[in-house]
Order: sequence, then C-alpha cells, then structure tokens
Amino acid sequence: MFRQLLGAVFTAALVIPAFAHDTFTLGDIEISGGFTRATLPNAPVGGGYITIVNHGSADDTLIAATSPAAEEVQLHEMKMEGEVMKMNELPDGIPVPAGATVTLSPGGLHLMMMGLKAPLVEGETVPVTLTFATAGTVEIALVVGSVNAKEPEHPEGHN
Repeated sequence: MFRQLLGAVFTAALVIPAFAHDTFTLGDIEISGGFTRATLPNAPVGGGYITIVNHGSADDTLIAATSPAAEEVQLHEMKMEGEVMKMNELPDGIPVPAGATVTLSPGGLHLMMMGLKAPLVEGETVPVTLTFATAGTVEIALVVGSVNAKEPEHPEGHN
C-alpha cells in the first residue's frame, strides 16, 4: 500500500501544468494538441494523441515514447483489415515526412500507454517523453479529457 501511495505521489509530482493549446518545439518538430482520455479505476491502458508538424526539409520518425504514468508506451495504429478494426504496434516508429503534419488521434495512429500506474483523471496532465530519430527527445504534457474525448479539451477560462 505504501509503495502504491509513494508511486502515485511521485507520478503526481512529475505532472507538468499544460493546456490543450500548449505547443512543444524540438528543432524543426512542433508538437501540439496533446491529450488523453480519463480512465476508470484499474484500467490497464490509455491512449495518447498529438499533432506533429515537421517544419524542416528532412524526414524524421517518432521512434519511442515513455511516461512515468505507465510501465510502457508503444507507438500504435488502428486500421481496418477487411471488416475488422485491428490495432498494431509500429516497432519502426511513426514517419514524420518533411513539411508534413502527422496527427495521432482516436481510431488511428496513437500512443498506447500500457500498465497504467494510476487512473488518468480528467483535468490533470500526463508527462510523456517523445524521441525522434533525428530531432532528439522532448518532454510534453497530455491534458486528460473526458472518457470519450475526441479532441483536446480546453480548461475553463482558456481558449
């Protein structure tokens, strides 16, 4: 019990204040619109969603993600195979072509936070570290929206 409480306090201490309109920049890479959905108690997984813009002239690839809120973060895609929606890990990462925008959103490309250490609570934030093959590493924050959020939600008083 003490270990779980200590883990929850440690995780909460790492939460970065952020709003859905926050933008994070790493060289030519711009990340915005970061959000996740609130989870029920004991939920083992959660999704993370962001928009990545590559303002550079060279391609890059999102190759890894980590978070103190989860045991593991995988890069995933959901797509239709015949009449069945399937989710697959992308072990080679998510390409971000030069001059392009790549959106990680519900029902498509996304971050899959596995082994959640505590429920994701609406209104809080979740720190995530993203690693790109060329640009390097950046820490961002995902705003926790409602359980059925389809896009970033703005806290009251922030537009």
